[in-house]
Amino acid sequence: MNFVNQSVAEVTAPLKSAHFPFPRGKELFEAMTWCTTDYYAKAKSGQPFEARGIMVIVESRQGKSREIQRLREKFNDGTVIMPDGRPAKILHCILSGKVTWKDLGVKILGLLGYPLKGRRTQAEIWEKVIKYAELQGVVGIHFDECQHVFVEKGDQTNQQILDSFKILLKESRWPLMLILSGVPSLAQHIAREEQLAFLLRTVRFENIDMGKQRDVDEMLQLTFTYAEKAGLDFDPLATKDFFERLAFSCCNRWGLVIEMLIEALTHGQQNGDEVCTKDHFEHAYAQIYSAPPGYSPFSMSEYRDGFDHARMMELVSRT
Repeated sequence: MNFVNQSVAEVTAPLKSAHFPFPRGKELFEAMTWCTTDYYAKAKSGQPFEARGIMVIVESRQGKSREIQRLREKFNDGTVIMPDGRPAKILHCILSGKVTWKDLGVKILGLLGYPLKGRRTQAEIWEKVIKYAELQGVVGIHFDECQHVFVEKGDQTNQQILDSFKILLKESRWPLMLILSGVPSLAQHIAREEQLAFLLRTVRFENIDMGKQRDVDEMLQLTFTYAEKAGLDFDPLATKDFFERLAFSCCNRWGLVIEMLIEALTHGQQNGDEVCTKDHFEHAYAQIYSAPPGYSPFSMSEYRDGFDHARMMELVSRT
């Protein structure tokens, strides 16, 4: 029994590895350049300094993690050389659930290649984080899904987390740039600590707004780029109505649009089709949302009244 469908994998692999240059990528790069240049200039002075950071605010399924990952991989490719002559590196730490600051320190030590043995206090753990980060030339940490470290009813706990982030930026022995990414509620938490907020540059990934010509142009380029890569003709679907249905079907999230394009184009290729059709996207919608075939915003006339985005996002998170 073979669990890998090789023909599907051959089609989806180049689509999944493709990168579409959204304007947000340029904005993120400019923010990272700002932080890194500031870090380099201060490090070159030889005096104690505080680092800067980035806060990336975005709704879920917008392609945030992949966009930041791509930037981090470029940063870590050995071309960013600090004044001490060593290539700089940024770690990635995803926060998938509620963790304490001590737990987080243990996790970071593991990423640094130093799994903790025996009991240690929180202070001892973070002392080791600073020590080994300096030894390895790690100048920053990306905390993904950062909203998970904050609790709804825990002002004291949340303040401790905010203070700890601030300390990492201000650690005179080896300050660390921070990339804090998460959903909009993250900005509300960060705003409670004025000094921390001051040290962070905010980048926002906006939802699709088909009322803006910029987003219409992006949708046009995105769909044709992926269709061309899959070897299918997208021209018959290139209408304002279809693009609006596609954006709506993906809850106005760019990341979901890409997921749906990959699913639809793969289905079209597997059928041996040469032209993209609405049926391909109805199939993709059913796959992504675990919906019955033929029931989608692509086929209903009054689709805006028949589908609820909150419910759709709940369904897609389950799948």
